[in-house]
Amino acid sequence: MSGRQSGRPTLEQVAARAGVGRGTVSRVINGSPRVSEQTRTAVARAVAELGYVPNQAARALAGSRTDAIALVIPEVEARLFAEPYFLDLIRGVSAELAEADKQLLLTLVRSEQERQRFEQYLAAQRVDGVLLASVHGDDPLPDRIRELGLPVVMNGRRSEAEPVPYVDSDNIGAGRAAVAHLVGRGRGRIATVTGPLDMYVARARLGGYRAGLAEAGLAPDEALVSTGDFTEEGGRRAMRLLLDRRPDLDAVFAASDVMAAGARSVLREAGRRVPEDVALVGVDDSPVARLMDPPLTSVRQPIEEMGRTMARMLIQEIHEITAGPDEPRRHVLPTELVVRRSC
Repeated sequence: MSGRQSGRPTLEQVAARAGVGRGTVSRVINGSPRVSEQTRTAVARAVAELGYVPNQAARALAGSRTDAIALVIPEVEARLFAEPYFLDLIRGVSAELAEADKQLLLTLVRSEQERQRFEQYLAAQRVDGVLLASVHGDDPLPDRIRELGLPVVMNGRRSEAEPVPYVDSDNIGAGRAAVAHLVGRGRGRIATVTGPLDMYVARARLGGYRAGLAEAGLAPDEALVSTGDFTEEGGRRAMRLLLDRRPDLDAVFAASDVMAAGARSVLREAGRRVPEDVALVGVDDSPVARLMDPPLTSVRQPIEEMGRTMARMLIQEIHEITAGPDEPRRHVLPTELVVRRSC
């Protein structure tokens, strides 16, 4: 039996068949001496059985570099330049790559056609690696990049069991800290405006909110949960729905400062004072938080440092493509509550 499969076998399938990690298969294919003869034989057998053909881009990366890194953000221009989060992330990535003498290529992927075009660009060996931001749970691009043999590091993750290297912040801790602070201010009917729930970051902050309620002995109430989309208008829509459902709410945890700004405008239109009637907390500690009236209490995440860490990790992945670790790297950076006059 040949064991060959229909379709193009992946590096992960070879690793599973050989009983080793992805990095070990990469080392064998690229001729690294840091592999035992027994392991080399097992990988060679798996390659033959599956009919795996090593991607030329991966092998080229082992011997030559373009010194170019792609930062991919699957968002429209309006959101990219309107949200401080992305600007801070780009600043961190750019600074780290400049110190490493690497060129940054900023790419927006807004449609399936653009995603396919970008994959063709990657297959042509135009960049040494890829950084991904704002990835949704069903996005196939991270896995496709790995299949092309390119190193990739994500900002955030698609799930708790994310197999691709990533840098994230403590989003669960952010929700818990926000709720604990609001409870400490005597609030008991605490609502939340979440991000889109197909993103892990939004689910994690919602999970932190629920954990904070449980720790305070407050019963969960789904009428106090409204879904936004990390935009100001999304914050407005979610806040209107919350006021319709629970006009007696006395606090709101918004999963981003931008959504908190939208919620603040709706509260003002409804005649609700912040913080006297409704306390308000956001996430990011962005310039939006500092410029709001009143200034917004917010959970700070180290966005620029996340960008720097992503770039450092990717550079390490590039240099270790034939000798990297089998387990993907993961970094979760701490968050910090910054108290201002909104609660």
